[in-house]
Amino acid sequence: MFRAVKPESKPEMRVVVTSTRRLSAGMTRVHLRAEDLSAFEGSVCTDRFVRLEIPVGDGTTVCRTYTALDPSVAEGTLAVDFVHHGAEGVAGRWAATAGPGDVLTLRGPGGTYAPDPAADWHLLVGDESGLPAIRAALAALPADAVGYAVIEVPSAEHLQHVEAPAGVEVRWLDATVDPPLESVVRELPWLLGRVHAFVHGEAEVTMQRIRPYLLRERGVPRGDLSISGYWRRGNNEDSFRTWKRSQAADSRAVYATH
Repeated sequence: MFRAVKPESKPEMRVVVTSTRRLSAGMTRVHLRAEDLSAFEGSVCTDRFVRLEIPVGDGTTVCRTYTALDPSVAEGTLAVDFVHHGAEGVAGRWAATAGPGDVLTLRGPGGTYAPDPAADWHLLVGDESGLPAIRAALAALPADAVGYAVIEVPSAEHLQHVEAPAGVEVRWLDATVDPPLESVVRELPWLLGRVHAFVHGEAEVTMQRIRPYLLRERGVPRGDLSISGYWRRGNNEDSFRTWKRSQAADSRAVYATH
């Protein structure tokens, strides 16, 4: 298991856009370069995340959290996949129009999870927001790994290609026609042995529906489960952070009374 590392404890760095590529109707990959990526030295977490200062005009910025992909300290390069849905959101709109030479401020990385090669099987679950970290986890799995990756997207035009070991079944869910993410997770044949699970996406789905199933019904030890909300329906990132802090405080209060 990994000790949580917060990107706020890392220095800021300036990153420059070198190119962009559309991965699907709702996701753009932005390739970045920095003069010094030494903060990523030894970073092995597949959910490694960074804080990005996204320009919104008049010299102002907003802070948003994203998964950092394929960082190369030697080359000074990394990539970030941005979800975007038309005019909604700030970071996605920026990524959809970003071009070479655009500059961002980055702080990081943080991270808490990488797939345990000693586990008997792996369960990776998420929506588009969790897809970059799931993609990184699949790439880090040993060739003989077994398990499931279940990824929900808004519609068929959001499907992507991901590489996975032959023993890991990748299931894409089209939210317009397929059962909900939590229903599909419940219906998966439960494999023998110890599972190491990574479940990240919309907060109510992950924390209120899938989390109780894995912890209580399946008896997955807390230490073998990385689960959290990356976003919450109806909230931007700022209000979502406030909500997460209140939920954490409520959980601590309940725990203290029992």
